[in-house]
Amino acid sequence: MFEEESMRRAVGILGAVWGVIGISLLLGRGLVCLVPYVMELSDVVLTGWQGAALLSSVVLLGYVEGYKGFQLKFSPRAAARVDVVRRMPTLPRVVLAPLFCMGFFDATKKRKIVAYGLTAMVILLILLVERLPQPWRGIVDAGVLLGLSWGLVSFWIFTVRAFFGLGPAVDPELS
Repeated sequence: MFEEESMRRAVGILGAVWGVIGISLLLGRGLVCLVPYVMELSDVVLTGWQGAALLSSVVLLGYVEGYKGFQLKFSPRAAARVDVVRRMPTLPRVVLAPLFCMGFFDATKKRKIVAYGLTAMVILLILLVERLPQPWRGIVDAGVLLGLSWGLVSFWIFTVRAFFGLGPAVDPELS
């Protein structure tokens, strides 16, 4: 009995670590892909309108994507779901931990609709922004870079807090 519980605990920890690494790699890849386009802005003299657009992009996307989207919604929920993998591991949760933690399965109907809908919207926006010429692509990407960075850091903070019971409990929205 003790050995079985130890194995379950180890599998849960392994799944939780995989969930954190998987989400971190996904967000980190986005960051790495954006940096060159943002760095190209340093080679361009921006007009007044472009400078205002850059400032607006950073402020707006930092707030909407970073704070409202990641810090208030995605990160606490994903961290709560990482903790679910750790405490209640199942084979699908462990093997597909990043997808579970993002709410793609074993979630309420609303959470799945949000996860799939948001993913489709992000893919569509990526395809549209890729078509923008510089400096406009770099201007948009600068805001996205801030939002993603904020999101990754907030995800790590909420995950650590969830593991050590340091924050308010967030509903993982399980099905």
